[in-house]
Amino acid sequence: MGGTDAKDILGLPKTPLSLTQEKKSRPQKESHRKPDGISREVYALTGGVAPLMPSIDVTHLKRRPPPDEKVAWQWLPVKSSARNDDLQLYHWVRVVNDVPPSADYSFAKYNKSVDVLKYTDDEYENHLTDPVWTKEETDQLFELCERFDLRFTVIADRFPLSRTVEELKDRYYSVTRALLRATAQSPSELANHPLMKEPYDMTRDRERKRALSMVLSQSRHQEKKDAEILAEAKRITEMRLAARRAAEPDVPANENIGSVSPSSNSQLPATAVAPSTLTMADYTSTLASLRMLHVYLRTYGLEQMVQAASSAVGLRTIKRVEQTLQDLGVNLKPKVPTKTVCDEHLELRKEILTLLNLQKQLQYKESEGSSHREGTYAAMPDTPKDRVFASEPFSFGGERPIKKEQKRKGPGRQSDTPSPAHKRPRKMKASDL
Repeated sequence: MGGTDAKDILGLPKTPLSLTQEKKSRPQKESHRKPDGISREVYALTGGVAPLMPSIDVTHLKRRPPPDEKVAWQWLPVKSSARNDDLQLYHWVRVVNDVPPSADYSFAKYNKSVDVLKYTDDEYENHLTDPVWTKEETDQLFELCERFDLRFTVIADRFPLSRTVEELKDRYYSVTRALLRATAQSPSELANHPLMKEPYDMTRDRERKRALSMVLSQSRHQEKKDAEILAEAKRITEMRLAARRAAEPDVPANENIGSVSPSSNSQLPATAVAPSTLTMADYTSTLASLRMLHVYLRTYGLEQMVQAASSAVGLRTIKRVEQTLQDLGVNLKPKVPTKTVCDEHLELRKEILTLLNLQKQLQYKESEGSSHREGTYAAMPDTPKDRVFASEPFSFGGERPIKKEQKRKGPGRQSDTPSPAHKRPRKMKASDL
């Protein structure tokens, strides 16, 4: 069966397709040059993707050992300071000149443990007694805390009595705070201690876990419904703010330093207008959205508030704000994002944004004033130095001045005034007799 018969069966036109239609152009593959120090097989497997763990330097791979150095790998026992038992472990060890290494195991430095405070019987009787907890239960709790490095979920599983994770946390941190107070020489030593500044709150922790469990157990339908509610709340907030701005009268420029007169707002650029009225809707809607989430990271809330405060300004202004923060020695993201720190960080960004807007308004007013001054000088006509004023000729008898030059007549143009030969004679009057 030929190609024509197949086209007749399928009902296709018999006109042959052009070569450009038959052969589709293949997309050109981007050629990446293989970096130095990586074999061709490894580069083909990884595709040039950076490794998850830091690799050694390329120069170290190319370095050749000295000729008098004999290197071998041997299966030898290792000694680790991280273990307190008599368990003997083996490892492949690099041996140079048949001399095994005698140093500590290289991974023993990663064995970090939590420093759990110890107490005596007298300290317990004087400072640590609790009607809900006995001394034996407290001893077991501190032993498990030291053994499992404050992993309270594992500690609650291994604890012999039925205690919740929150109760174990509350007992441990309350005993630790009491020991710190008893052993401190002065209250100023504990002023910056994290356990004193942020004490553990069992009720708040339970509420946090309950809210987190409620959010994680939501179905897709509930998440979609919450998103619709947030969108509707944002729309209502924007409508109310727009109606409020429309109902409020305009504030004159001499009553508010951070605002501009209504007559000059039409001439000012869009970035020179104070952003407080422009971003208030986004700011309020962001707060409402965060309240609807119930549980969220404070860093996420800070990023959303910063975006809402910077939504009405351009990218250049945002970079100027960040540059000002760096000049002041303030981190763009707080290292310890507590509520007070986040509020102060947002307030500082608002003040910097207001300062930049006032600088823009000042520059605009200065340029406007200079243009007015230049326009006033330009409105006064200058007298040209080469201009000569000629006095008009006049006669004392009241006669009209004689024209010096008559209008030049063009060829073929006849004069409208008849010649004297063709004048009609004047009629005689009675007074002439």
